[in-house]
Amino acid sequence: MKKSCLAILVCLGLASCSAADGKGLENGHLRPCPASPNCISSEAPEGDAPPFVVQGEDGWERLRLAIVSLGGSIEGEETGYLHATFRSRIFGFVDDLECRQDGDVVQVRSASRVGWWDMGANRRRVEKLRKALSATPPTEG
Repeated sequence: MKKSCLAILVCLGLASCSAADGKGLENGHLRPCPASPNCISSEAPEGDAPPFVVQGEDGWERLRLAIVSLGGSIEGEETGYLHATFRSRIFGFVDDLECRQDGDVVQVRSASRVGWWDMGANRRRVEKLRKALSATPPTEG
């Protein structure tokens, strides 16, 4: 009993550490990831992940559809920028996904709002999106 209570307290403590301090662009780029391992960004100096290759006039719309098909909710969108959220099934933790159009590619950042470590959830999400985008070829006009 004591061990399970301690485990719950540790989990709640980790969950209370906020990792997301806002959304949007900084100087025309996606915000850098925090030092904690709960974020992935194609604009990271270490090269966390390559950007998405989204071709064709309908590329941005295919990105939107892929996000929604994977359970995301589009929260905001401006020309060349998109913000979506994803909720974890069990605890309902929210992760933010941000995309920025950058010429022929889309820069991507996915980060947990709370906690220190996401057990690779954001990396898996970005790779699922990459796979979904590569599986849907651009339509011919």
